[in-house]
Amino acid sequence: MIVLEARPSPGFRAEVDRVFGAGVVVHVDEAASLDDVLPEMTVLLHVLTPVTGAHIGRAPRLRLIQKLGVGVNTIALAAAREAGVAVCNMPGTNSQAVAEMALSLMFAVLRRTCFSDAQVRGGEGWTVDPAEHDSVGEIAGRTVGLVGFGNSAQRLAGVLQALGARVIYTARGARDVPFEYVSLERLLAEADVVSLHAPLTEETRGMIDPGAMKAGAVLVNTARGELVDEGALVTALRSGRLRGAGLDVFAAEPLGLDNPLLVLPNVVLSPHIAWLTPETLRQSLVVAFENCRRLGAGDALLHRVV
Repeated sequence: MIVLEARPSPGFRAEVDRVFGAGVVVHVDEAASLDDVLPEMTVLLHVLTPVTGAHIGRAPRLRLIQKLGVGVNTIALAAAREAGVAVCNMPGTNSQAVAEMALSLMFAVLRRTCFSDAQVRGGEGWTVDPAEHDSVGEIAGRTVGLVGFGNSAQRLAGVLQALGARVIYTARGARDVPFEYVSLERLLAEADVVSLHAPLTEETRGMIDPGAMKAGAVLVNTARGELVDEGALVTALRSGRLRGAGLDVFAAEPLGLDNPLLVLPNVVLSPHIAWLTPETLRQSLVVAFENCRRLGAGDALLHRVV
């Protein structure tokens, strides 16, 4: 049994049936439903709902957890390894979508798109205090720092440079690219916009201290919420030390209604959908289908993590 844990749109559901065949994949969209199919499940197409050691322990037929995306921090990897369950991801499939979302969040914060939209809808767009226009800005002429330099960051870097930004980056090592490699400390101190593209690991958890960022800077996060000290981020945004933030990911998801980020006017929020486009989903399903075929044939799996 192949199981997809997600809340699919009608278009995604139709694409699943087109790639795998009608009725081949069982859809579940909540933990209780996943529990029901664990005993018969052989392949799990995993999106975001955490796959725990308990889940794996109750799935004796499970042979493959296929991540539809890149980050595998929501999978109990040690438990999968112990149970002999393969875990695969699909680097590169969502890079274009994530790069475009990061760019859109930069624009939205710098140009205060959500603020202007609300003003126009409220009939105040042409009567707003002119001082508000002093708080917008352009990407051109700014330094943009990319934390992590994988596929999405690499796509973004060229676009930013074409727009007139100076691009710097930090990663595990320097790359043969026309952008300056710097330490994380220097990047945070110099960048007018910091965009996160690093995976969540024990080494990267909490790596971004908003208090160490350049005064007036913007933080964009389309990677993982736990890369950032969220409490310190709220403090920096409230005080005005940071100009704003564009956030697609959070320390706890879904975002609680009491989260202080919700009431900050200099924050643009998105519900962890940077990767979620029909184009990305189509590419992801092709990779997932191929790994299911390989599993059945006994061939080496693509992008195996465990």
